[in-house]
Formats: sequence, structure tokens, C-alpha cells
Amino acid sequence: MNPRRLTVNCSMLFTDLPLLRRPQAARDASFNAVEFWWPFDDAVPADREVDEFVTAIDDAGVRLTHLNLAAGDLAAGERGLLSHPQRAREFVDSIDVAVGIGDRLRTVGFNALYGNRVSGLDIAEQDSLAVDNLAIAARAAATIGAQILLEPLSAIPDYPLRLADDALAVADAVRREHRIDNVALLADLYHLSTNGDDLDHVLSHHTGRIGHVQIADAPGRGEPGTGTMDFARYLGALDEAGYQGWISLEYRPALPDPFSWIAEFADGAH
Repeated sequence: MNPRRLTVNCSMLFTDLPLLRRPQAARDASFNAVEFWWPFDDAVPADREVDEFVTAIDDAGVRLTHLNLAAGDLAAGERGLLSHPQRAREFVDSIDVAVGIGDRLRTVGFNALYGNRVSGLDIAEQDSLAVDNLAIAARAAATIGAQILLEPLSAIPDYPLRLADDALAVADAVRREHRIDNVALLADLYHLSTNGDDLDHVLSHHTGRIGHVQIADAPGRGEPGTGTMDFARYLGALDEAGYQGWISLEYRPALPDPFSWIAEFADGAH
């Protein structure tokens, strides 16, 4: 694992600080890259909010590698808007905002959470809407050389993407129906492991379709070493398979130094 390819998820780490101070905290911890979930209350924030967010990252001297598109109220259990007929407009509206930020901060991937199943709504209707909206997002991301990412999630019963193959099937549908090929898998090893996916198979057979990797240990979603996952094997498998993308630290810190584990993989450097 090359420590220069680590990016810190500032929506899960440094949460004792206000959001706009977290990029500097990441830099002070010797990281050069960060990522965020959607950092605004609204799908279309005021220009001032966008400028403040960009300035905080610029001033810290870090790169914004990845950004979630608007995904609704995560605290209330929402996990994306793009497949929800009454909410999808918010998702589409957030695309231009996100791509504009990404263009300024060299962002390479935008995570588009799929959205929970809506009770009483035809599943095929939701899936068709999702594919169309992903195509809109992918075309916009392509203008700055970025990807749209699809992430399987755990612990949300109504969220339909559980395994890597679920996300890849949606990416296949976007390619088939819209001839767009910059929709990739976000392989969050914690979620995939929790859902019972075969990580060895995913990492060895789908490397070319993985656009981004996020890590946290299971159980508990803490730092590597706080659970039972074999990160030496998984990170080694990614390197061996030729994965050259970023690896995100997206965990809930449980140790006094949430980055001490990195020394085991990178001779103490981070």
C-alpha cells in the first residue's frame, strides 16, 4: 500500500472539529488528500457555502479526491435520491455543483448513493430512473475526467445494492442503455465484508472495474486492526492486481491514534 494514495474521509474522521477545519486537520496529520460526503444541507447550496468549502480545502493544501453527490438526510436513514421519483431532481441539481467543485479541486470520483426502495413503487420504475440519472451524472463527470461511483451498503435493509455484483449490474445497464462507461464500483471493504461478499473474488476479478476503495475493519467499523479483517491480504491483493486508485480511510476512530496502524503497511509513513 502506497501511503501517498491514502485519502481521508473527513465526514467520518476529525468529527470533533467543524467541517471546514477538517481539511487542515488532515494536513496536520501528514495527509495530502481528503474526501467528503455531501457537505451541504441542501442539494444546491449558496455560492458562498461552496466557496467556503473550496477555500478550506485549498488553504489546507490538500486535494479533494472524492465527493458524494447529494444523498438526502443520512441521519434519518436516507441513502441516496437518484432512484426516488419525488427526490431525484435534487440529485440532478447537485451534479453541476459537485462537478464545479471537482473541477476546482481535481476530484476524480463522485459517489452516487443509489437510494432506498420506495414502498408501493414499482421496482423496475425506480431502477430505470436510476440508470437515466446515473447517465446524466456520468456525462457531467466525464467533462472533468472523473467517474461516477456506485457503492454497496450494509445495515440498510431497503438499500438494494448489497454486493459488488449488484453495483456492477447497474453500471452495465448504464453502459448498455446510454453507451457510457465511466460508472465504476466503489469497493467499501467494510460494507462488502459485512454483507458476506467474497472479497478475494471481488479484488482479483473486478479490479479493472473498481473506481475507488474505502476501508474500515469489521465488526465495528473502526481502524484496521480493531476487527478481524485481513487487510494485509486485501491490500496486497489490490496491489498485485494492479489497482492504482486511491484508498480511503473511512472509519470511526476507536484508538487514541487512529492512524497508527498505517506503519504496519508503509514502514511508519503516512
